[in-house]
Amino acid sequence: MIKESAFVKDENARVHEKPDNPYALEQLPLLWVDSGIDPQIAAPNGDQIMSRPTLIAPLTLALMAAWPALAADPDSCATVRLSDPGWTDITATNGVATAVLQGLGYKPQISTLSVPVGYEALKTGDIDVFLGNWMPAQQKFRDDLDASGKTQELVQNLTGAKFTLAVTDVAADLGVTDFAGLDAHKDAFQGKIYGIEPGAPANQSIQKMIEADKFGLADWELVESSEQGMLAQVQRNDKAGTPSVFLAWAPHPMNIKLKITYLAGGDEEFGPDYGGATVHTLARKEWVAACPNAAKLFSQLTFTVDMENQLMGNILDDGADPTDAAKEWISQNDETVGKWLDGVTTLDGKPGAEAVLAAVK
Repeated sequence: MIKESAFVKDENARVHEKPDNPYALEQLPLLWVDSGIDPQIAAPNGDQIMSRPTLIAPLTLALMAAWPALAADPDSCATVRLSDPGWTDITATNGVATAVLQGLGYKPQISTLSVPVGYEALKTGDIDVFLGNWMPAQQKFRDDLDASGKTQELVQNLTGAKFTLAVTDVAADLGVTDFAGLDAHKDAFQGKIYGIEPGAPANQSIQKMIEADKFGLADWELVESSEQGMLAQVQRNDKAGTPSVFLAWAPHPMNIKLKITYLAGGDEEFGPDYGGATVHTLARKEWVAACPNAAKLFSQLTFTVDMENQLMGNILDDGADPTDAAKEWISQNDETVGKWLDGVTTLDGKPGAEAVLAAVK
């Protein structure tokens, strides 16, 4: 069972009923082959049911009508469980997933879980999909998941991201542009590095730097908080003229609101290119096998930095509900939606893209 859940979304969905067909569709092709020159076609119980010429048209139509339903997921797949570590970018992408899943007739549930708890929930089967595997920052957790053999990557859903330490313009004015320059201005920074929620891999990287006295940071302090709490503190410091060093990343509206300088020199801790990162979608293998239609959606659900910046701005600055923000974006981007839903049906087997676009307008 999930032990950490502060927020759960649960939306109703239409559940399809399978047609009652006494003759299994997979047997029908055999009836054609085995009938030979006999103009009558036999039912499985031996009764003669219809002559070949009479049966051709309705049988063909029946097969064509039944095919979409064959591609749909079973009713047991109606509920799709996702996790959110409380980061606005994942809240935004989960909002997109929610809007699309609802349009397809699924019932998305989103649980707010810290990164370690969320990954454990994937392994134990309490979560189906996670859209926020930031790499290489989460390499340790990813290695553990891969070793378990219970999860798989569906897609790299974002490129062009970055994630490392940064400073505000007050610190940049002091000449701080890299990790090695921090300790010379410890007093100005009050010896504090602002991180995100406890247990986050990035926080662990910072703590390891402090414990190893990397860059002379042995007597510095890691201040852990939520994303919103961290940014609120940085903004307060900025107004007071106090420099801050903190975890920063893109995509995120902070890059517009604050004058940020990403620090060089943290390749070992956060990766090259100022913590250049990719984000990946992970899912439970058993869920992928059981729910191939929903899994296909997530394997095609990709984002861009500009898109996420827009969605996060709507959520943070305008107070929009994540799902409502996603619906507005979806309604204006038919082409992208078509790519996401190529070959994907609703839960009851109807064309997916048409259903989603109709649901958001």
